[in-house]
Amino acid sequence: MTIRPRHWTTSVAAVILAMMAIQMSSLGFSPLLPAIRIDLAASYSQMGLFTGMYGLIAIFISLPAGILAARFGEKRMLLSGLIVTAVGLASLGVAHSYGVALASRALWLVGYRFAFICVFTAMAVGTPEKYRSRTMGTLGALAALASVIGAPFGTRLAESVGWRGGIFGFAGIALAGGALFAALYWPAATGSASAGGAHGYAFTPGPVSAMRNPVMWGLIFLGLINMGGFSATFFVPYAVESVFGLNARESAAIISSSYLFSIFLNLTVGWLCDRYSRWNIMIVLAVLLVPASFAVLSHDLLVFRIGVVLVVSLGHAATNQIYAICGSVLARNEIGTGMGIVGLGSGIFGYLGPQMLGYLRDSTGGFTAGWLFVAFAAVVSLADLLLLRSWSSRSRTAQFIAN
Repeated sequence: MTIRPRHWTTSVAAVILAMMAIQMSSLGFSPLLPAIRIDLAASYSQMGLFTGMYGLIAIFISLPAGILAARFGEKRMLLSGLIVTAVGLASLGVAHSYGVALASRALWLVGYRFAFICVFTAMAVGTPEKYRSRTMGTLGALAALASVIGAPFGTRLAESVGWRGGIFGFAGIALAGGALFAALYWPAATGSASAGGAHGYAFTPGPVSAMRNPVMWGLIFLGLINMGGFSATFFVPYAVESVFGLNARESAAIISSSYLFSIFLNLTVGWLCDRYSRWNIMIVLAVLLVPASFAVLSHDLLVFRIGVVLVVSLGHAATNQIYAICGSVLARNEIGTGMGIVGLGSGIFGYLGPQMLGYLRDSTGGFTAGWLFVAFAAVVSLADLLLLRSWSSRSRTAQFIAN
């Protein structure tokens, strides 16, 4: 007989710990990139591939990860992802050529992506609908805290024992997170997720296959909303070094402050989305993201800092609510597949962003063209949200008349 925890918050806490374990390395290792590039004698374009490979792996892994989570259970697949993440990080820590480092990064990201998709699946199936945006916001806030901790954690280790020591430290964190998750998480009872009628997301009555639900494929393009934040996280160290002449510790401070603000923003946005229309709140975030993206073009350090903080935090908060929308649209047994579909979008644009910033940096000798590309992506994400809100409104009206 399976013994279940007394309250669903126990499993939510376990999911948050797992997310923090993978996020510490995923974003926290970015201040180590200049040292890695020099040690491996890599070009900026090669480092664009090294960082942007996240998106390439996500394109191929997200949907299979969601399907496997639905078939074998999110707990088993999340634990497997954490173990593979640790192995990939350890392999990177001993790599002495760009090719081996690239292969190690790929293994790390395969594990990370399996764990990432399963984190959102576990959070969606284990949280009551009326709390879903808040728990997703809390997940995003504490994932941001992990990034705040991760950047200085890796930097301090690198200053003491080199960048390889920082990478090994992240591998140990992944294993510790897996142990805690295994001990605390219990799969939710089988049932259907409640469609988010109050938020206007149930486009068709009754359970609908994730593969056949049109809103799921429309959400793919919302991966653009965090393309700038994801790309900036990895290229801020280069920009800070070349434009402002600052070192890795200064870039770590900028990245950490971005995710500190993201903690507050995720909690606030999650609360607002449980009370008001998620579409409207998401549109507000996208509107704010457009001028923030242009602010990153500034050669004034204060304006640049503010721009980076807003680009990273706004995109991060919006992304977590995309997964909340997914959890509200689908039946429980379709949520894993739906999370994989949404993850496919973030993968596509997570690959495109760093690749384009690296290519434009090598082509133009500066970061201006790359930041303009980021601003353009913010405008497109805003247009996509306006279209989705309009479609949602028409769909609800048609359903009301039909009923």
